[in-house]
Amino acid sequence: MHAMQYALTLPADYDMEIIRRRVRSRGHLLDDFAGLGLKAYGIRERGVDGAPVNQYAPFYLWADPEAMNRFLLGDGFRGVVRDFGRPAVQHWQGLFHRPGPAAGALPLAFTRRTATLAEDADAATVIAQAIAGHEELAATDGVHTTALALDPRHWELVHFTLWADGAPEAAGDRYQVLHLSAPGTDRLGTGRQW
Repeated sequence: MHAMQYALTLPADYDMEIIRRRVRSRGHLLDDFAGLGLKAYGIRERGVDGAPVNQYAPFYLWADPEAMNRFLLGDGFRGVVRDFGRPAVQHWQGLFHRPGPAAGALPLAFTRRTATLAEDADAATVIAQAIAGHEELAATDGVHTTALALDPRHWELVHFTLWADGAPEAAGDRYQVLHLSAPGTDRLGTGRQW
C-alpha cells in the first residue's frame, strides 16, 4: 500500500463551489480505476473547521504502485496540471490500513496528521506504538477507515482517517469529503503492512 496526497491551495476569495462542481462531474471517473484502493476527494474551506486556507487536497491509498504512476502520468492528472499547475505530490510507504465500524457508510470527513520521529527515537518502537493507536482507532464508532504511512526521507508518520460524520478536532487537519472512489479497498489488506 502507498498513501498519496497533493494540495491545491486556492485564493482566500476562491469560490469553492467550482471545486464541488468539478468533483460532481469528474469524481466518478476513478470509481473503477484498477489498482486504486481509495481516493477521498477532500477540501478545506477557509474559516471552516479551523482551516486557514481554501484547498482542494485529495488523499489516496493505492493497492498497486504501478497504478499510482499510471494515474500521475495519465489524462486525469493532466487535467489537474492544466487547470491548476503541477502540484507537489507527497507519497508515503503504507504501514497499516484497517476499515472501521462505519466502513459501509459514505464518509463526510477525513483527517490527516503528520508526526516527525525524534532524532533519538527508535523508529520501530515509535511505529509499533502508532500502529497500536490505529488498531484502537479502527474500532471506534464513526471511523470509516484508518491508515498509517511513513516518509523515510523526513522520518515522518502520516495518520489518515476517514470519518462517517464530522471529524474530531484533535484528530488533525480536517477535510470535508465530496466524493469517495473506493474500487480496491479489499486489495489494501488489513492490519500491519510490515
